[in-house]
Amino acid sequence: MADITKLLRLACAALLVSTAAAACDTEAQFAPSLPPAAGFRVDGGVLKLWTGTPCPGVTGMRLTFDSGTQQSREQVWAAPQPGVQLERMDLLETGSQPAPGTPGLHIQKPLPAGYDWTKANSLNFSVDGPKALGARADVPQVLRESPQHPSDSYLFGQRGWMNASDVQRENQKSFLTICTPDPN
Repeated sequence: MADITKLLRLACAALLVSTAAAACDTEAQFAPSLPPAAGFRVDGGVLKLWTGTPCPGVTGMRLTFDSGTQQSREQVWAAPQPGVQLERMDLLETGSQPAPGTPGLHIQKPLPAGYDWTKANSLNFSVDGPKALGARADVPQVLRESPQHPSDSYLFGQRGWMNASDVQRENQKSFLTICTPDPN
């Protein structure tokens, strides 16, 4: 009888472990169905952004370098309600100063004085206002490869360098621009 009880306990334990393992989902509950991306490039020492598609009603933006590390630094922009439409913007000059021509957005929190963003490994970008996704870019890759690509091409993360026709063709097929609603 003791052997049967022991065997039943082992079978129940195995069933419980296999059920729990099968129930685990490796995707975050609210993860987009396709990878999100925004375009970045450097021209004339200026870090440039292209969202890929317009982002209406932007009331804020956040640019974070080396997120999650001790070297993490961020710059935050704000705009009054009802927000601004954002598609292309000069973000920073290589001297870490904001680039001119920000469309209705003002700097709410600047990068620390003397911070050299060109020494960062990564950047994370997000917008507030519209329902939007965040984007990440490899700073050394943007700096190194920008001169090798036409001025109308931007690095869209893992998707690579894309121009307007590439973005139009691939958006919602292989990736999502940060302000494109998830089709699923």
